[in-house]
Formats: sequence, structure tokens, C-alpha cells
Amino acid sequence: MSVSVRHDDFDVGAETRALTGQRTDCGAVASFVGLVRGASDGVSAMTLEHYPGMTERALSAIEAEARTRWTLGEVRIIHRIGRLLPGEQIVFVGVAASHRGEAFAACEFIMDYLKTRAPFWKKEETAAGSRWVDARDADDTAAERWQKS
Repeated sequence: MSVSVRHDDFDVGAETRALTGQRTDCGAVASFVGLVRGASDGVSAMTLEHYPGMTERALSAIEAEARTRWTLGEVRIIHRIGRLLPGEQIVFVGVAASHRGEAFAACEFIMDYLKTRAPFWKKEETAAGSRWVDARDADDTAAERWQKS
């Protein structure tokens, strides 16, 4: 399964190895791991919520879009939900491709679109209380560069 939304953590090494398996047609693997920021932002925990079914469809659509842009081997997108503490892993995006340029670009594209098009909601816990995290203009700007002309 190339898309997974779950509570439990993931093993980056195992996920990366699964991208290539016994394949010999992939010359590159690019990956991204997102972590919960904490001390510098005053966050003591973060809770991620989603709509089951809708979220998986959105992630699958993002993967499908990446596949129309680049020739890719395996792709893996994992996003965690529930209450997470600073330093814990939130997201894994891994892409195998024949060449590094495609792997890097597809991985970055998937992450940019995941930040702007996947239906996740984040609530941060701080000493001052809890607050929902608003969408960031910087994320929208990053995703805009992928718009086809």
C-alpha cells in the first residue's frame, strides 16, 4: 500500500528499503521525514485529525498527479494522526525513480501538495492553551510553483 494514515510510528529505514525491494530499475531514492517541532515554538504536543477515507483519497490523488509528471518506481506516503510529542515523526514521503532529479522533484512536489491539499487539521498544545494551526501562506506559495502553465 503506497498511502497510509495511521496512529502508530514508522521505521524510516524499513520504509526506504521497501521502496526498492528487489527492483534494479531505480537508481535513486529521495525521502522526507517531518517531525513535531517543540521547544523553540513552545509546543508541548500536537494533535492531528483527519476525515477517514477522504484523506486517503486525497493522498492517492497527489501520488497519481506526481506519476503524471515524472516516471516513478515505488512511492510511499505515510501520515500519522492522533496526539504526538515534540521530536516524534509525523510524515514520511519516499520516492524511487530511475534518476535523482525525478526522485527529488517528485518527493518535494508530493510534500508541497500534502501540506496544501490533504485534509488534516492540527491542534497545538502550549503553556497558554490549545490552538488550531492555520494554513500558512508559505505553504501555498511553495505549492503554486508546481502549477502547470
